Amino acid sequence: MPEHDPIDRKRRAFIGASGALILSASLPGRASAQSKLKIGVIGSGHIGGTIGGLWVKNGHRVLFSSRHPEELKDMVAGFGELAQVGTVDQAIAFGDVLFIAVPYAALPQIGQDYGAAIKGKIMLDACNATPARDGAPIADEVEKEGIGVVSQKYLPGTRLVRAFNTMNYMIFAKEANRPAPRLAIPIAGDDEAAVQVADILVRDAGFDPVVVGRLADAKRFQRGGPGYGQQVTAAELRQKLSLTQ
Repeated sequence: MPEHDPIDRKRRAFIGASGALILSASLPGRASAQSKLKIGVIGSGHIGGTIGGLWVKNGHRVLFSSRHPEELKDMVAGFGELAQVGTVDQAIAFGDVLFIAVPYAALPQIGQDYGAAIKGKIMLDACNATPARDGAPIADEVEKEGIGVVSQKYLPGTRLVRAFNTMNYMIFAKEANRPAPRLAIPIAGDDEAAVQVADILVRDAGFDPVVVGRLADAKRFQRGGPGYGQQVTAAELRQKLSLTQ
């Protein structure tokens, strides 16, 4: 199988040519696509800790936060000087981009408590809704309306992109930066510039992004969807989801 199909090569070329414009427009003070970002992680458990650690490895500065930041110190100490620990308020203030990986039932309260601070921020959302953990009402809402639409409702004003929600953290840790073709990560969002920033960060974590569509299309890779749990290449995922680009 070739490393990339023609569409993927075009996408990579587009990112290389336009990355500077994307980042300068989306992230004040960022001069080029090669600039390393400051990323605030909200919820630094298995997924947040794993993906955040991959970004640190790539050279990004990451502030890991949780309700109990003192419990993160040992983990973060192993990441080196580019990683630090703080509160959720500090992560939001710190981050050019935010990454949220918390139990889904926490989203309404986070949106209520931090709504003003997260407004206008690019936020990558890896949260999944499960009835057993999050309760039937919110899980049913996600099943009916689609997880991207519901996340945006509970995190209003954010430039939301769904990403890193389809697999177990152990798979992310094992498969990151593997020889080509890399593992595919589906992403979706309504803000084009935010999606392109997410595209870059997926690559920086060691994976190949596949843009599935808008937030309404994120239903295609939520739990139970055809794109969920797929340990496949980008070309294979596009085929499974019948994507033309």
